Amino acid sequence: MTDAVLQTRDLRRSFTQGEATIHVLRGVNLTVGQGEIVALLGPSGSGKSTLLQAVGLLEGGFEGEIFIGGEEVAGFGSNARTVVRRDRMGFIYQFHHLLPDFNALENVVLPQMVRGGHRKEADARATELLTALGLGGRLGHRPSQLSGGEQQRVAVARALANRPALVLADEPTGNLDEATADVVFAEFLRLVRGQGSAALVATHNERLASRMDRVVRLRDGVLV
Repeated sequence: MTDAVLQTRDLRRSFTQGEATIHVLRGVNLTVGQGEIVALLGPSGSGKSTLLQAVGLLEGGFEGEIFIGGEEVAGFGSNARTVVRRDRMGFIYQFHHLLPDFNALENVVLPQMVRGGHRKEADARATELLTALGLGGRLGHRPSQLSGGEQQRVAVARALANRPALVLADEPTGNLDEATADVVFAEFLRLVRGQGSAALVATHNERLASRMDRVVRLRDGVLV
C-alpha cells in the first residue's frame, strides 16, 4: 500500500520468564492506510499493548520491520525515535497521564511547544481542540478539577495537537463508564477523521470496534 501510514513486517517479541520463553508477538504483519481508523481487538494479555509499544517506538527488543510513512524506523537510535514520535505520532492511554500542575490548556499547548511551535499558535490550536471537545469553559482547570471524562477529552486534544499522521490509542475509554466512554469515543473519531489522521486503537470492546473502519484481531501472537 503506497499510502500506508503504518506498516509492520514479521514483527516479533518474546520474553523470558524463568526457564520459559513467552512469545507475545509471532510475526505480526499490519498495514494502516492514510486516514484509516483500525480497531485492534483482543482479550487482556493478548499482546495489544506490546504491539502498540512496538509501533510507537517506545521499547526495544523487537524483531522485524516497522515503517512509518514508508520509512523503516525500527532500527533508529533513541534520538531519531524521539523525533518520529514527536512529529508523526499522537498517543492516548487508558489513564490520561495529564501533568497535574498544568491546566487543560497548558497540557495541550506543551507538546506543540516541545515540537518548536509558537505560543500564540499553540494556544489557538489548544483552544480550538478543547472547545470542539466541549471544554471551552474549562481551559483554566487543572486535572484534579476535571471529571474523568473531561480529563480523557484533554488527553485526546493533547494527542491531536500536532496533527499527527498516526494516532495510537490503548483502551482510550477503558477507565470510563459506558455512557461517558461512548461520548468521548465519538468525539475522538470525529476529530481524527476531521483532520485525516490514521489511528490504531487497541480495545477489547466489540461495540466500540464496530464503529471503526476495520477490525483486526490479535490471536496467539498473530493478527487474524
